Amino acid sequence: MSNQAAQAQPEATTDNLLTMSNVEVVYDKVFLAIKGVSLQVGKGDMVALLGANGAGKSTTLKTISGLLAPERGAVTRGTVEFQGRNILPLGAPARVALGMVHVLEGRRIFEHLTPEDNLLAAFPSRGSRQRFNELKEQVFTYFPRLKERARTKSGYLSGGEQQMLAIGRALMTEPELIMLDEPSLGLAPLLVQEIFAIIREINQQQKVSVLLVEQNASAALEIVRHAYLIENGHVVMDGKAEVLRQNPDVQEFYLGGAGKVDYHNVKHYRRRKRWLA
Repeated sequence: MSNQAAQAQPEATTDNLLTMSNVEVVYDKVFLAIKGVSLQVGKGDMVALLGANGAGKSTTLKTISGLLAPERGAVTRGTVEFQGRNILPLGAPARVALGMVHVLEGRRIFEHLTPEDNLLAAFPSRGSRQRFNELKEQVFTYFPRLKERARTKSGYLSGGEQQMLAIGRALMTEPELIMLDEPSLGLAPLLVQEIFAIIREINQQQKVSVLLVEQNASAALEIVRHAYLIENGHVVMDGKAEVLRQNPDVQEFYLGGAGKVDYHNVKHYRRRKRWLA
């Protein structure tokens, strides 16, 4: 893939739900975290943002969801549009109201509340009790374990169950776009497969668009249609998932060793610059 193809900015179309164009983010007015990042997510699409730790993946999601300010980050260049609307002037709650939700890394559930109360906390205050019950049952259909433990304090749930709860809580906002930051973190491989299969089921049944941030490139590329590879704040490659799976550099540095990433090699992959040539 040519450098031009890898870094070409997405063209806005009527089918694009989210368009991020040439965005730069600075922390503390000093540190440039992402540098000209462009990506797009279509309606009903599943897209992955891949890369090593510290590459800029989480910052990209926080730029979209409006969570930069608490970490003293700011967009200094570029645009972010959702449903054709510039959302950079909007705060995080207003972006949720528009139809996007961000599941943060590390799950971040309310451990002192039950799963049912966690779901209630995420449900919009303007909604009816009937609608809450409908959405709650929908979540329990996707994640039956949560129904079994609906009245247990969430801090006593397993790591996998807490991740299920974090995703279920996001669904209570009835989003059009759900952004997931490292949902496989700290989970056993079989549980990762289960959760990713449910994410794909939600996408197919609810037509919810998914932007998935992952270090586990092997698992992510199994369920998404398109993927972007980010390194040192730059998008260095993007394309269809099956194309990236066949790329020799992606195979060596992100899919080698049964899906385990050799981060020492990742830091030095650009010496060959095959995908930038």
